[in-house]
Amino acid sequence: MLPLSDAKLAEAFGVEPPKAIVLFGPPGTGKTTFARAVASRLDWPFIEFFPSRMGGDKNGVAGGLRDVFTAVNEIENVVVFIDEVEEIASKRKGDPPSPTQGVTNELLKLIPNFREKPGRLLVVATNYIRALDDAFLRHGRFDYVIPIGLPDSEARHSIWSRYIPKMALGTINLDELVTRSAGFSPADIEYAARKASQKALEESVYESQVATKETSTTTTEHYLWAIGNTRRTVSDDVIEEFEQDIERLGRL
Repeated sequence: MLPLSDAKLAEAFGVEPPKAIVLFGPPGTGKTTFARAVASRLDWPFIEFFPSRMGGDKNGVAGGLRDVFTAVNEIENVVVFIDEVEEIASKRKGDPPSPTQGVTNELLKLIPNFREKPGRLLVVATNYIRALDDAFLRHGRFDYVIPIGLPDSEARHSIWSRYIPKMALGTINLDELVTRSAGFSPADIEYAARKASQKALEESVYESQVATKETSTTTTEHYLWAIGNTRRTVSDDVIEEFEQDIERLGRL
């Protein structure tokens, strides 16, 4: 972050600010949130576009990519985020070339031009890094290939704190929730928290328990029940593959 936020200081130390990074990891682990947080810390505009929505472009997906990068070129400081980048940067194979290969070729041409101008950062994210073309990940195009995995206990504590209502937070055993939700993704925790709140609300309304806008009848047991009734998004097999990808492809 520092070389981006203080380019002159970085230059004085001979440090080149990153121009492009890849975020990879299982679904629901917070890759988009990570990218938004980078833009927020830098106080730069955040532009997100989705390859799946570019199919209707009159110039095709490759033409749509060119248009996006041309428009971005006019912005002084910006973080550009492409989610599900495997849709436009998949492994090239086969003869004759497929339309997908043409899109991958176009993106590979656009990235070097993007890197030439200071004050810009390209962030791409994928759930399936093994699907990306080998040339896409090579040195010179992306400075970092960063794994975004499941939250540790400290992170789970913060995520639970975010989704538990403030009026109930002081009465909830957060340490127990953190322990019982090991292996949960941020999205899993959010789902379980909302499920617990819904159950507490229904009990309050239909079982005539006392609850007002200033109080809450949500208990630790509601959250433990919700955890027990939430299926983990990320399986043990996916975690094992992710750890292999960190060793083979991660670059920090």
